[in-house]
Amino acid sequence: MFKLFRYLKPYIWKVILLLLTIALQAWATLELPAKMAAIINNGIIAGDMEYIWRTGVLMIGLTVLASVCAFLSGFLSARIGTGYSRDIRNDFFRHVLSFSITEIDDFSTASLITRTTNDVQIVQQTVIMLLSMAIRAPMMCIIALTQAIRMAPDMTWIIALAVGIIVLLSLTILGIVMPKFNLLRKLADRITLLTRENLTGLRVIRAFNNEATEERKFAKTNQENAKWNIWVDTIMSLTNPLISVVMNGVALLCVWVGISLMSKDFSYLGNMVAFVQYATQVVMSFLILTMLFVMIPRASVSAKRINAVLEAKPKIIWQPETIGKSDLKPSVEFRKVDFAYSGAEEKVLQNISFRAEAGQTTAFIGSTGSGKSTLINLVPRFYEATNGEILINGIKLQNYAEKDLMRRIGYVPQRGKLFAGTVRSNILFGTDNLDEAEADKIMHQAAKVAQAEDFINKLEGKYEAHIAQGGTNVSGGQRQRLSIARAIAKNPDIYIFDDSFSALDMKTDAELRKALIPITKDAVTLVVAQRISTIKNADQIVVLDQGKVVGIGKHHELLRSCKVYREIAKSQLSTQEFKKELKNA
Repeated sequence: MFKLFRYLKPYIWKVILLLLTIALQAWATLELPAKMAAIINNGIIAGDMEYIWRTGVLMIGLTVLASVCAFLSGFLSARIGTGYSRDIRNDFFRHVLSFSITEIDDFSTASLITRTTNDVQIVQQTVIMLLSMAIRAPMMCIIALTQAIRMAPDMTWIIALAVGIIVLLSLTILGIVMPKFNLLRKLADRITLLTRENLTGLRVIRAFNNEATEERKFAKTNQENAKWNIWVDTIMSLTNPLISVVMNGVALLCVWVGISLMSKDFSYLGNMVAFVQYATQVVMSFLILTMLFVMIPRASVSAKRINAVLEAKPKIIWQPETIGKSDLKPSVEFRKVDFAYSGAEEKVLQNISFRAEAGQTTAFIGSTGSGKSTLINLVPRFYEATNGEILINGIKLQNYAEKDLMRRIGYVPQRGKLFAGTVRSNILFGTDNLDEAEADKIMHQAAKVAQAEDFINKLEGKYEAHIAQGGTNVSGGQRQRLSIARAIAKNPDIYIFDDSFSALDMKTDAELRKALIPITKDAVTLVVAQRISTIKNADQIVVLDQGKVVGIGKHHELLRSCKVYREIAKSQLSTQEFKKELKNA
């Protein structure tokens, strides 16, 4: 947890001011019992009303001062704590954005969500407690103990007894509940995972009438989480009654011992009253310290989970500046590229070699699991190739700065991903530094090419129409078209379409491809497709089978020379169409 204290550095002056207000509050609070003892001994017993009034006014002043300091310390600790957690979340989010897909998979999306919400919140609460109590409690304890000894040295053994009992109780409770904190964090991850999985897959769950199974899975995890939370809360709830017994016992013991001492000297009354208050402060200080000792280990579990992400080094290292001079014309080249997922024994891609030129469409086709999408994901370096070289515009991927590479690529995933906002903000998502007129021109052109203009004009607000998170308020085909428009608006060197036309009807598909021709004439176009009809006019088709290239060529060439391609065509075309295609081949 101490590693995260570096985030307090920007707030160092606020921390110093906080410590000063806490010290002043502690001093003012601990002066009150001494003044009360003085009123009893020097005012009430002596019958000096002037002394009583004078000391009483001073006590009111000390109370006001302590209250103002308490308010300031609460305000400052809240400001420091919220700023501290905000900075951690910002760094956490920024660091996660630098991860490759491999690191995201290693931690899991659900766990990353829990770490940036629940775990940061627990650390924040503990830091606020530390700032407001970690200094105040020891200070109050030391000063109160000193004053108690000065006031009634014969009764100090009562404080020692009370402190010993509290420490023993706290250590016992801590030893019981500590092992369960890490378990509760893992269960929180599991609940987040199940919630996310079920909400995103709700349509599939309903379509297969599988609500009961998912409910049982969630209920089982939720029940286990509730069981252990109840168990921990039950053990922790024992703290208050036990502490109450100790506190009341201390007060009774002080009165009983004090009365026996007063029989010898009545003036001991003021000292006894002050001692009771000082003893209470000492016990309360130890109670706060033990609470901190309970909170710190719990927060340490959360801090370790946060640090695990912050200290994770991305497996893909980018250059600060692109090394080398790129070719005048865009190109993508694979040279004997292999790829295997982390921890997997078998390679997903083996010995992949091809070259895609500017002005040409290179398509990838193959059966499910042949490695098409994986191959495409290597181009923007979402994954790192295990072996071989990938060159973009004549420069190795490893020599690129991240922003420079991404600036050159327009990526359209299979499942169109939209962000909460407007149609306009989603289309212009990848553009920078455009004035309004230029942005409008690019946006309208991109929407027109993507065949999205008609449905956008029918939306309420048109280009300012609201888009829900994930694009859930538009259809799958509309999401795909807006995703394509977003890539077009970026005007990249390389267009990547990962089965991005699957939700489009044949007419829209054909019109979109025709409109793309003048837009992509100077760019490399990479297309992953399932349908032969989608790619039959591609300049180059790469056929994949079990992660290997089994054919490269045009449609009719592959019909003659590639068995796998011929089988795919046969499965998708009618017998008459297939015979006609073979005849023309």
